[in-house]
Amino acid sequence: MGAQIRVYKRRIKTVSATKKITKAMEMIAASRIVKAQRQVAASSPYADELTRAVTAVATGSNTKHALTTEAENPSRAAVLLITSDRGLAGGYSSNAIKAADRLTERLRAEGKEVDSYVVGRKGLAYFGFREREVTQSWTGFSDSPSYADAKAVATPLIASVLADTAEGGVDELHIVFTEFVSMMTQSPVDRRLLPLAISDKPAGGEGEPSKPQALPLFEFEPSAEGVLDALLPRYVESRIYNALLQAAASEHAARRRAMKSATDNAEDLIKSLTRLANAARQADITQEISEIVGGASALADANAGSD
Repeated sequence: MGAQIRVYKRRIKTVSATKKITKAMEMIAASRIVKAQRQVAASSPYADELTRAVTAVATGSNTKHALTTEAENPSRAAVLLITSDRGLAGGYSSNAIKAADRLTERLRAEGKEVDSYVVGRKGLAYFGFREREVTQSWTGFSDSPSYADAKAVATPLIASVLADTAEGGVDELHIVFTEFVSMMTQSPVDRRLLPLAISDKPAGGEGEPSKPQALPLFEFEPSAEGVLDALLPRYVESRIYNALLQAAASEHAARRRAMKSATDNAEDLIKSLTRLANAARQADITQEISEIVGGASALADANAGSD
């Protein structure tokens, strides 16, 4: 029994050490979520206003631009997948990968070839394990992205959209990332960034027919095409940056939740092992008492027989 007690104590010590690690990781993730949330809140208005500006330029002119004009027969699409560089975040990366796979299947069902772009070591490892081709990948900044990182990701994607499909260009650009909804909810989503969806319908109330409205007149300097050339790269960069920040906040929230669950499980395991160790110790004590009582009884019987 003594050996069994030592085994229980050794396991309790090991689980307690693991609990300290998971608790520390939980607290670190919780502290980083606040900063990530602030960055998301700060970047969203800029990205939204830039989208409105690009939409206004596109609707206020008759210019046909490569980044706003739908291809007649789109045959190739680029999909940017954002995952994490590190694990211990529950199903965060796997859920984003599944969403990207569903999008890829849908695009291929429409007769389009798909070029995969990946952010994060987890997504890159997934593609490598399945021997699937990755056009370009980026790692090292999934939990703390900067605007420079977003620009580095956006540059080859924009170039691919501007290039001819015969030279490896694409007709569409999609992005798959995990949207931060709340501390407890993070949802993988896919969005089409390019061509930019332009709606020329006047806004009407729900259930009400749209009423004709006078559209504003725009003057472009130097030209509408020049303005689009300047604005659309910023639009793609801002959208990718916002997606990276959303993904980072989601990653921290998922890691915090996973580490909290691991800490709770460690506490339950320690309690269970402590009960088993106490039961083994009690059994040892009971056995020793029984041996002492038995020895005393045998000695008393021997003394009585000699008398």
